[in-house]
Amino acid sequence: MNIQSDIMKTLRISNIPIKLSPKSAEFFQLLLHIILASLFAYTAYEKIMDHERFMNGIAKVEIIGRFSFFISSAVPIAELVIAVLILIPNTARIGLWSFLALMVIFTVYILIALIWANKLPCHCGGVIETLTWTEHLWFNIGFILLTLVAVHLEKSLN
Repeated sequence: MNIQSDIMKTLRISNIPIKLSPKSAEFFQLLLHIILASLFAYTAYEKIMDHERFMNGIAKVEIIGRFSFFISSAVPIAELVIAVLILIPNTARIGLWSFLALMVIFTVYILIALIWANKLPCHCGGVIETLTWTEHLWFNIGFILLTLVAVHLEKSLN
């Protein structure tokens, strides 16, 4: 049994009877790929265009601050690479799993910040920074769920 099946069974997603025609499923799959890739392309762009502010924000976080240059450079690059992977049919599956992994990391970071941090700096980029931390958490969970749907579609169509 693979990881995707385990996740789907744990979340009981596979028990939701959704019947889509193959054409509708392909359209929905493409739409999800565009939405997910757009999120990472947008946030990467924002982080690159205001890199110094992004890096300085990370530097203020106790646990990861000393790695601020590396993190502030690696995150937008990873986001751009993942966005491209999602949009290329032959690499979409690895792109989706990478997107999911990075979103889970970001979400765990938010949870840790909500539980233990005295000051909650957010330097995600653009409009996303206007969200409260609780809204940000729900935003991430929503995108994690969208990614799981996209992974499920990817598996069922290919």
